[in-house]
Amino acid sequence: MSQFWLMKNLSQKCILVSIFAQNVKSYRLQQGLSQEQLAERAGVHRTYIGMLEREEKNVTIYNIERIAIALGLEAYQLLKSKND
Repeated sequence: MSQFWLMKNLSQKCILVSIFAQNVKSYRLQQGLSQEQLAERAGVHRTYIGMLEREEKNVTIYNIERIAIALGLEAYQLLKSKND
């Protein structure tokens, strides 16, 4: 198995992307915020939050911090599995 094949297939389903998406949605709903309200607080486009929650977009470290601040969280909380 080539290293290229392995990296290509691993990138198709990244567990951190899933954890991040689930956490953003969970914390957003706990706070009673719409995707649009969270986007406004975080200073991102309104469709961006939905794309993140559906795992359609990769997020930058910069935007992880912005979203965490908008939710009143530490950035690591968005990357931590709720099972831990």
